[in-house]
Amino acid sequence: MKIAIPVETDEAEPRVAATPETVKRLVGLGADIVVQAGAGLASGIRDAEFEAAGAKLAPTAKDTVASADVVLKVRRPTPDEFADYKSGALVIAIMDPYGNEAALKAMAEAGLVSFAMELMPRITRAQVMDVLSSQANLAGYRAVIDGAAEYGRAMPMMMTAAGTVPAAKVFVMGAGVAGLQAIATARRLGAVVTATDVRPAAKEQVESLGAKFIAVEDDEFKQAETSGGYAKEMSKEYQAKQAALVAAHIAKQDIVITTALIPGRPAPKLVSKEMVESMKQGSVVVDLAVERGGNCELSEPGAVVVHEGVKIVGHNNVPGRLAATASALYAKNLFAFVETLVDKAAKALAVKWDDELVKATCLTKDGAVVHPSFSPKHAAE
Repeated sequence: MKIAIPVETDEAEPRVAATPETVKRLVGLGADIVVQAGAGLASGIRDAEFEAAGAKLAPTAKDTVASADVVLKVRRPTPDEFADYKSGALVIAIMDPYGNEAALKAMAEAGLVSFAMELMPRITRAQVMDVLSSQANLAGYRAVIDGAAEYGRAMPMMMTAAGTVPAAKVFVMGAGVAGLQAIATARRLGAVVTATDVRPAAKEQVESLGAKFIAVEDDEFKQAETSGGYAKEMSKEYQAKQAALVAAHIAKQDIVITTALIPGRPAPKLVSKEMVESMKQGSVVVDLAVERGGNCELSEPGAVVVHEGVKIVGHNNVPGRLAATASALYAKNLFAFVETLVDKAAKALAVKWDDELVKATCLTKDGAVVHPSFSPKHAAE
């Protein structure tokens, strides 16, 4: 059982799919681990550390993945990459399947068995494999750090002989994993924090972290959560009422952090140009949804935009801005999943195709796109 960890080909991706800790544990499952030289450097891991953990080093991606039974990656491989993968290899990564059906079809035609880690079901046994949570947690933290750096003023209230510095006002939009971590981080830095979310359950979570909850709490609000714990898309009427409340609130804020995402859809627009223009000179908006179209009308992927004195921060791959920590958590998520695919007694791959984790995450198999949400049959419907 050979497991390969190649270098990520996207220059904007500093994370790596394994760490010395997970390499040791994979070796313990009976795997031969091959790591491409330099794969961990951007995450602060030297080649020698992988070797000490039991991995072999390969000079090129082609040598790394040659005859590999499993390929572990951060991002979905490109056709140039998987041209060197053997047919039937298991490829496990963050696959970004929505809107990328052609890429899935190409992987299927190459004979790959691919798994999307971000489709892991939100059930108790899969919590340790939840890459969305592990990476969003870091994104929420980093958003506050980035916002504070761009703000140019102190975050906590400071009482000095020269006068009192007021605490910064931070407003977090979306109280999922990223939003809750943003709230906690902003509070630790001494800011006065408010937050909003369309899910009723979020109110208690927000208040438990010492922040004030801001929302139009009508009957629609009370029903605004899916069985899977995600936010529902709200009616136009509710959105208008909430937007009016938020617009009045944003005008008084120093830092606004937006985290709202709906799986499989473009990010909802929450902060308009007019809202940005209502903010004070030197205020900051940090848009964590910029890669999905952005929650702020003015945000641009990979850029810090200045509009009428307000900075709109749109960094791509925010978890990757904490590459060492992000890789450590992601690698543990991957190991936990790979462990379920291995027969520990035989020390060999033994995928249980009826396992709910496998059924939820498997995209391609036997030359076809098999996931019900992305199969051609689903698209035709």
